[in-house]
Amino acid sequence: MILKFDQIELSHLPEFKGGEKELAANMFFDGTNRIFKGCLVPGASIGVHTHDDSCEVIFIISGDGKIYESAPDGTEKTQELHTGDCLYCPKGHTHSLSNPSASESDLVFYAVVPKQ
Repeated sequence: MILKFDQIELSHLPEFKGGEKELAANMFFDGTNRIFKGCLVPGASIGVHTHDDSCEVIFIISGDGKIYESAPDGTEKTQELHTGDCLYCPKGHTHSLSNPSASESDLVFYAVVPKQ
């Protein structure tokens, strides 16, 4: 199956998962798995959330951002993300994604969230 994100309706999801501003996304959902192209403008974020029954893979297409991660053992870290980076959030882990307000460009990414 080929997904053409420019042919999938653009959704505007305000304060997604408790984040700031909104997530703009062309989202494919087959009832189980989500695959989408997302955009966070400067100052926008996806709030902190846990993947209880899924994992998530995020590929940064353009822009710079920050990721907060927390593992079930209590380990926490915040790291910078840049164009070309790939983030993996395993099942049971917690994370958030943000485009710092000082950024001069949108953070554009692809995300895959397969239910496990």
